[in-house]
Amino acid sequence: MKPAPYGASTPSRCDVSIEIRWSQSSFNCYTLLMANLLFGTAGIPLSTWPQETGEGIRRVAALGLDCMEVEFVQGVYLNEAQAKAMAGIARNNKIKLSVHGPYYLNFNAHERPKLHSSQGMLHKAARIARLCGAQSIVFHAGFYLGDPPKQVYQTVKTAIREVLDKLEADDNTITLRPESAGKPTQFGSIDEIVRLTSELPRVAPCIDFAHWHARAGGNNSYEEFNGLLKDLRKNLGEAALQDMHIHVSGIEYGKSGEKKHLPIRASDLRYEDLLRALKDHGVGGTVICESPNREEDALLLKESYQKV
Repeated sequence: MKPAPYGASTPSRCDVSIEIRWSQSSFNCYTLLMANLLFGTAGIPLSTWPQETGEGIRRVAALGLDCMEVEFVQGVYLNEAQAKAMAGIARNNKIKLSVHGPYYLNFNAHERPKLHSSQGMLHKAARIARLCGAQSIVFHAGFYLGDPPKQVYQTVKTAIREVLDKLEADDNTITLRPESAGKPTQFGSIDEIVRLTSELPRVAPCIDFAHWHARAGGNNSYEEFNGLLKDLRKNLGEAALQDMHIHVSGIEYGKSGEKKHLPIRASDLRYEDLLRALKDHGVGGTVICESPNREEDALLLKESYQKV
């Protein structure tokens, strides 16, 4: 597969010396001029009060973390003015924002109204995400619903392309990041996500290592993490490793894949092996912690990474 285009890496609050260039775009985005791995939370840290997005961004900075994924999983809860305000707060605190789109998407829906609703929800979430200053939006692409995987791939690809066309018409250059899925009934194997990335513009992977582990019950050793990163470099190019979007958490799983997220130390995830593989490959980008104890485990990941 041919390497897909990747944009420049983004902002940082790290211990290494970096040079940051602030763009003059209406979204006040900032660009990291060298690869670096950032760590943060999926949603507002639990220790934030009040539980508001702006306060969450400030709390992430106060904790010494680098990024936050704004969770639109139950719906887009910010309006345009609020989103622009979040961009300013993130810029002032040097926090990189990304967004997770609504959970209830299925680009393989058999009913046309449900498919169009899924496309509309992602389009709206992507518009507000860009106003937040986010450069990526993560989403779950859907379910097989008993259909042949090859057929589902083409259906999902067509649906995503149509969303991309609408975003292009809006002059919205945000990157869509389909997430690797934790259940075998869900569309989103690593191969499917990588193939979408290679065949569609402004699409890049979200690699959820807990989901990858839970989907098949393996994929939990340095050798397997190392092999996946080698495959990503081979299929998508070096730029893909310099701008990764990663989800990490502990996870409970069974024969049907993912059951629920767990604190990392309460799970069997070999997170230190994962961090060593990321460092050995010089991976840059964003690591978002989805553990129930989100900021505690995000700090564990960042501190452990610095010790590797």
